[in-house]
Amino acid sequence: MEVTTHHTAQAAGILLVASAATQIIYTALYVTETDVPRQMLWGLESVLFTLIAALAGALLGQVKRYHLAWSAIIAASLLNVVQVSVGLTMFNPFFESAGNVEGFSPAANAVVEFSFMIYNSAKALLAVALVVFSLGAGGVYGKIGASVGAVAMLSNLLSMAAGTDIFGELPVAGSSGVAATLLLGVHLLRVAEDADARQGLS
Repeated sequence: MEVTTHHTAQAAGILLVASAATQIIYTALYVTETDVPRQMLWGLESVLFTLIAALAGALLGQVKRYHLAWSAIIAASLLNVVQVSVGLTMFNPFFESAGNVEGFSPAANAVVEFSFMIYNSAKALLAVALVVFSLGAGGVYGKIGASVGAVAMLSNLLSMAAGTDIFGELPVAGSSGVAATLLLGVHLLRVAEDADARQGLS
């Protein structure tokens, strides 16, 4: 079977929806104070975004439109891999050291802040992709996607600029970023299934 741009976009959409699901599950477990299987969820997320980067890279070289969106997806995917890698490989050692070595806590907190900087950057880029695709889609879906994407993009960029979540305890940047990721995945699935919407892949 020939692998077309539609198949590639569909695969990327499925993986984006799956990545959003891992983030929703992680958040739900964290909020309910349930033991969070970080290795499993973050490890899976790193695999998903590695594959998404490859799929988006293949599409960027084939499509005639929406290059900004596909390049944003590639960059966001690679940043996501870096972000979860920091969490998986550095959080435990730094916080264990902070518990044993006096004055080491600022270094541990700096690693967390660094991770969130990358997280916000990745979410802002996925939001950029959603806005670009949504503006081209039109209709109710396009308006919803563009609105969610704009909120996610601005909130994550502002959080990056401030060096912290500017909304305090309200998780606007994170939640809107996950929503943008989910809608972006749905859009790619819609494009792959809808013959009229496939023009976005040409």
